[in-house]
Amino acid sequence: MPTNKYADVGGVIIGRGYPIVVQSMTSSPTQNIEQTVNEIIELADAGSEIVRITVNNIKAAIAVPIIKDKLISRGYKIPLVGCFHYNGHQLLKQISDCAKSLDKYRINPGNVGFGNNRDKNLEQIIEIASYYKKPIRIGVNWGSLDKTVLDSLMKKNAETGYKKSDQEVLREAIITSALSNASYAEKIGLPSHMIIISAKVSRVPDLISIYRELYFRSNYALHVGLTEAGLGNKGIVSTTAALSILLKDGIGNTIRASLTQSPGEPRSNEVQLCLDILQSLGLRNSRPSITACPGCGRTNSDYFRKLAQTVEDMITEKMSIWRQKYPKVVDLRIAVMGCIVNGPGESKHADIGISLPGDGEYPLAPVFINGKKCYTLRGDNIAGEFCKILDNYVENNFSNIIN
Repeated sequence: MPTNKYADVGGVIIGRGYPIVVQSMTSSPTQNIEQTVNEIIELADAGSEIVRITVNNIKAAIAVPIIKDKLISRGYKIPLVGCFHYNGHQLLKQISDCAKSLDKYRINPGNVGFGNNRDKNLEQIIEIASYYKKPIRIGVNWGSLDKTVLDSLMKKNAETGYKKSDQEVLREAIITSALSNASYAEKIGLPSHMIIISAKVSRVPDLISIYRELYFRSNYALHVGLTEAGLGNKGIVSTTAALSILLKDGIGNTIRASLTQSPGEPRSNEVQLCLDILQSLGLRNSRPSITACPGCGRTNSDYFRKLAQTVEDMITEKMSIWRQKYPKVVDLRIAVMGCIVNGPGESKHADIGISLPGDGEYPLAPVFINGKKCYTLRGDNIAGEFCKILDNYVENNFSNIIN
């Protein structure tokens, strides 16, 4: 059950016992205000509930409150997270409007400062976060891990006869860095529920091992994701594998898919991947689901695939309206099947489904609603007729369901 302690990130709640939050990050230079605003809106429209932006210099810091105002003027109140490396303590102190406008600060213990300045710089950031009541994310990355922590654990391992592999020591160094910095932030005065931890690596087995340890060794909210998932199918598969295992075990309160974009590919694809993972695991629905068979020698593959795509396009087109008018439409289950083998059965299991005629079958397409056969479609306009039936079903069955 949720407790009374949670991180409030601009009205979005992050904490154990609360719905998993999807977030993303812009790729445009933050000082390019219009470009950044447009990218944030694209990500928000795709379903990102929090957007992180780079704040790496004075120009970017000055741009933050302007970006916030422009978003609000266009009807977007999406929380913004400032991503700081090396000079976050300076920027937050010098540009107070930036510190106030951001809804969360993201810092990396590996580069918040070095030597004698490290604790001093971290302390400045924590004090500013406490003053403005802003949560922070302590984000440890194995590509920029605090060398002093790693060297200390490597030395200790050597003194005990190398009982652990270098990889095991590296994982422990990441966990130690995250937890020790979170503890230090608490000592400075930031409440534990306002601290979110991430400990990102690129290999799936390492990520799973690290987050399981963090979950059992602390009560902090956890942001989960690979630090660089990769390009194309590799990135999608790696992200899905890692997140699915952890989320199904109840580990993770907010997630991101750090996919490498192909030229011209929208950044919003990473948001959709996160939403699809959550929906596939039965953790949270974001849009109606469509069951469609893969096709085989029994099916007229071109026909049922076109219908499945038509229904998908219809949902995409109508979701902005449906989401406002029919909030529970995200739970709608649709089936578009290609022949008599599994078609009627899958259609009965769905809220609304259609079983198209396969090769050699009589050219009729039965439509099932709530498990009962209600229509039989035939002719050249099956797609149009089914979409009309689907639209009417949504209006008739979801208009009175608010929560």
